[in-house]
Amino acid sequence: MVDSRTAEEGATIRRRRECLTCGRRFTTYERLEEVPFVVIKRSGQREPFDRAKIVAGMQAAAKNRPISVAALDQIAAEIDESLRLEGPEVTSQQVGLAVLDALRGRDHVTYLRFASVYKDFTEAGDFQREAGLLTKLTTPKNEKTKATTLRPAQS
Repeated sequence: MVDSRTAEEGATIRRRRECLTCGRRFTTYERLEEVPFVVIKRSGQREPFDRAKIVAGMQAAAKNRPISVAALDQIAAEIDESLRLEGPEVTSQQVGLAVLDALRGRDHVTYLRFASVYKDFTEAGDFQREAGLLTKLTTPKNEKTKATTLRPAQS
């Protein structure tokens, strides 16, 4: 081998080689073979996974919230990586639940906004139920027991 370097902004490896018999040089390009990653929609339709859709959905939910676009991009990258470990196909439900899991620990308002669209909330009670579940999942157990055992002082 004479030379090996990255090309096309790191997407390809270019190798210069020399034939040991005739001495002629030739160039080969090696590219990573991408395995198609598909999302199966509720309708049964299949479409290529698009990380930008996850970011766009989270950006809409995070409007006027203290979450940066960089943080949302990072969340989407983590979701992308974890879902690809599941196999070449995932359901839209798996994608939605992965987003909700990621947002649950970051920002409750963003979580509720995303959940309202994903879970198709139709009434105020849907928000109340989800907020109640969110509070149960995030409140430390010892905080809950303190709140139930403390009573106001009698005068």
